Parts: sequence; C-alpha cells; structure tokens
Amino acid sequence: MKQQPEELLKKHQQLTHTEGLTVESHTQREQGDWFIHTLMMQGHSVPFKYKRPKKYKSLIGQKVSVVYYPASESVAGFEVEIMQVVRIRRY
Repeated sequence: MKQQPEELLKKHQQLTHTEGLTVESHTQREQGDWFIHTLMMQGHSVPFKYKRPKKYKSLIGQKVSVVYYPASESVAGFEVEIMQVVRIRRY
C-alpha cells in the first residue's frame, strides 16, 4: 500500500511537502542499474534528485507534487545542496 504525504510527514519531521511546482528542466542519466533523475523547479535554485529503475517520460512543463528533504552531495570536491525526493506525483 502506498503512503500518503500526510503519513510520511508525521513519521519524518525533516520532510517537506510542496504541491504545484512547475518543472523547468528534467535530466535522466544511467548509473549502474538505476536512472538518476534531476529536476530543476521554477523559482528554486536547488536541484531535486531521485532515482528509478527505468527511464521515465520527460516532466518538463508539468506541475508536480513533491515530498523531499534537504541533503548535500560532494561534486568535484565541493559540497552542493540538493533536495532528495522521496515521492513525486504529477499535480
């Protein structure tokens, strides 16, 4: 059974739920057995990242509902802030 955003937010205090975000950019790249998806949202300067076992059709221009938490990753020796997506749905 899939969890609703409200249930996830109750269990994990660091999660944030935002609805109605418009996707400006959507890239997909293969990494081993997974595809890493990176989204840039309108009005946000931080990338939203998640992984799936297969490619997905482009979300550019779509409105989405996203549950995510702030994280950081090291790229070329620099710490970069990202938003790690836990759940994403078309709005």
